[in-house]
Formats: sequence, C-alpha cells, structure tokens
Amino acid sequence: MEIRPYRAADEAAVVDLWTECGLLRSWNDPRKDIRRKLSVQPGLFLVGTLDGALVASVMAGFEGHRGWVNYLAVADKCRGRGFGRLLMERAEQDLKAMGCPKLNIQVRTSNAEVLKFYERLGYTRDETVTLGKRLIPDE
Repeated sequence: MEIRPYRAADEAAVVDLWTECGLLRSWNDPRKDIRRKLSVQPGLFLVGTLDGALVASVMAGFEGHRGWVNYLAVADKCRGRGFGRLLMERAEQDLKAMGCPKLNIQVRTSNAEVLKFYERLGYTRDETVTLGKRLIPDE
C-alpha cells in the first residue's frame, strides 16, 4: 500500500470508504469534515492506495497539547493486511515530528473489534469521559 496525502480527486472514494466502514453518522456531513480538515493541517490527512485504488484513510491533527486521530478506515477487502497499522504508524511519526507528546483516539464503546486493534498497537484506555457540544450544525 502506498501512503500519500489526500487529494481533492479522492473525495468520492474517501466518502465511499467511510460509508463502507460504518464511520458516518447522520449528524456529520463527511464532505464538510473533509473541507474543514483541508483548512487545518491538510498534510495530516492521509490515504492509502493499492494498485491505484483508494483503500484506506486517516485524519490526524495536533492542537499543541494532544494529537487526535479520526476517520481511520480500511476497506473490508483489505483488512488483516496491516494497512491500518501502517497508517497509524505514519500518523504517529508525523505527529511526533511536530512535537506531539500524546495521541488520543475516540472509539465507540460498542466497537470491540476496533478497541482490540488499538490495544494491539499499544493504546490503553484513559480514565476520562468525552463530552461534546455541537457548535456548527451540519444540516
């Protein structure tokens, strides 16, 4: 798999991938999420391609205190080949190069498979509660 920065021409394939992977929610517009990411640290929005086809993605960011990862996705047909691990390693390297001391990831508690994936990569559960407040609706 080749890892490269996201390109505008990738939008439809990325949204399709996120849909396939069950990452989308009715309250989030994926195209708006992409536009927002491209306005802040666009170099931390990466995709993975295999034989020219987009098969993976990750969005990372660093706000000066903690790093974050969103939209890590690997196409169903490509799972189990280490592509998710490769994207996470690249995101971690890029964040570390920016001086990021810690990386946070939010995973729905019902997603046991993904929790196990991150645990295999060395992530541990923090004793925190995530709170959220929508400032701009995606309607």
